[in-house]
Amino acid sequence: MTKTGFVIANLFRKKTRTILTLLSVIMAFLLFGLLQSVNHIFDAGADFIGATRLVTQARVSFTQPIPLSMQPKLEAVPGVARVAHMQWFGGVWQENTPLFVFAVDPVRQHEVYPEWVMPDAQWKAFANTRTAMIAGRNVANQYGWKIGQKIPIRSNIYPQKNGSKAWAFDLVGIYDGSDENWQKQTNTVFISHYYFDEANQFSSGRTNFFMLKLAPGADGAKISATVDKMFENSPDETKTQTEKDFNVGFIKQIGDIGMIVRWILFAVFFTLLLVVGNTMAQSVRERIPELAVLKTLGFSDGSVLGFVLAEAVALCLFGGVVGMSIATLFGALISKGTGGQFALSVNGWVWTTGLIAIVLMSLAVGLLPALRARRLKIVDALAGR
Repeated sequence: MTKTGFVIANLFRKKTRTILTLLSVIMAFLLFGLLQSVNHIFDAGADFIGATRLVTQARVSFTQPIPLSMQPKLEAVPGVARVAHMQWFGGVWQENTPLFVFAVDPVRQHEVYPEWVMPDAQWKAFANTRTAMIAGRNVANQYGWKIGQKIPIRSNIYPQKNGSKAWAFDLVGIYDGSDENWQKQTNTVFISHYYFDEANQFSSGRTNFFMLKLAPGADGAKISATVDKMFENSPDETKTQTEKDFNVGFIKQIGDIGMIVRWILFAVFFTLLLVVGNTMAQSVRERIPELAVLKTLGFSDGSVLGFVLAEAVALCLFGGVVGMSIATLFGALISKGTGGQFALSVNGWVWTTGLIAIVLMSLAVGLLPALRARRLKIVDALAGR
């Protein structure tokens, strides 16, 4: 029998126990792959966005509206080429499917975000149609929307003047991204701010935040300080930051995703450490006389240590690779099922982290039983002491 065959045979001496332990390892690394992918999405969601735009919001929170009258003042700041504004609509599709819907000025949106590409005729229709809306390619594909349809969307924030939260918009365009990164972000719906501002029951003439497109070579930090100083000690104090920082802050409104993921993974791997460690320790205890026989036959202490450690590595490596492979498959299926809106990708970075975790787990669960086997004295082992 080869050494590899010997290790595998020892692993499956107790088939039920080994299979259950393997399933635990597989599930742990399945969760690891998926959760690390989720964490990577939130960490990298704004990474491709450069510092060519700044976001100005209310100092307290972006949920606090600020007056549209600030727009010409912002546009007069040296280094600011153009200003757009966005108002969160709180859209709901059908029963309870949330949508990312923002009320915008169609012309300004097109000028400030050249990364959103759409035929000129559709941009003109968006600007000239009172009840117009445009949808990103991903969200339109997901719900089967076609240009020319009237799309009913409810708002969980803004009722119309008649008290109804049921709105209807004419889909006049479907926009795409200028490159692969931006194409993945086409999950948002934009409606005309003019119609929204006129028809909603609450106060008009306000928005949630302004997007400041910077002129080439402009100093973003200086412009940010200038804008905030301009509205300092006013009823509408502002906070201006890069678009990337704003997006990270927007995500953190639902919590520190990284910390949540880390604590979940800590709980999963701590439990796994106990389960696999107990399996390895019990396996060595059951085979103490056999290990003594191996030493009697001439196997060195290092060889016996290697056999036990190899069992731990094989158990963790097989379960880890299978779990990560299933996570990769699930990630692809989730991405496809959501039309790219939730691009869950178990990429090379996640795999590298997973392989490092497999090595560390193997050492953690196998080293102590292996050292015990190495220190085993033949006489005591055969005597049952």
